[in-house]
Amino acid sequence: MAVNMNRQKVLIGGLAAGLVLNIIDFLSNGVIFADRMKADANAFKPGLGDQMAAMGGGQIATYVFFDFVVGILLVWTYAAIRPRFGPGVRTALYAALVFFVFGMILTWGYQASGMMSAGLWRSYSLVWLVNLVLASIVGGKIYSEAPDGRAV
Repeated sequence: MAVNMNRQKVLIGGLAAGLVLNIIDFLSNGVIFADRMKADANAFKPGLGDQMAAMGGGQIATYVFFDFVVGILLVWTYAAIRPRFGPGVRTALYAALVFFVFGMILTWGYQASGMMSAGLWRSYSLVWLVNLVLASIVGGKIYSEAPDGRAV
């Protein structure tokens, strides 16, 4: 039996997950790793870290927007796999792991090219994993379906 996805709950849960992603990204990029990221970028190409640190409002808004998009897609993935794995933290963890692996594949080039040190990449990867897991759990807690499988 096919289960209809609750689109409204995907959106609400996704926005909540996106908020978690934005908060942790702000802390990790703007506070925890800011100096290391700037130093690594400047070591790769002098002045690059300074350019990255001087992001304008439009660039910041784009990153905020994309964190909300990732949050919505994360909860959509949770909702899509929920009928097979059941509701709960384990399924949220599976959804987060899909995004984590995909993200690591996409960002590995930063480390491989020397734009980011291996130590920073590993540290950032760990924070990214924690961020995705927390966001997925928050979004998954909000997501629900009607008991009979209809979208509510």
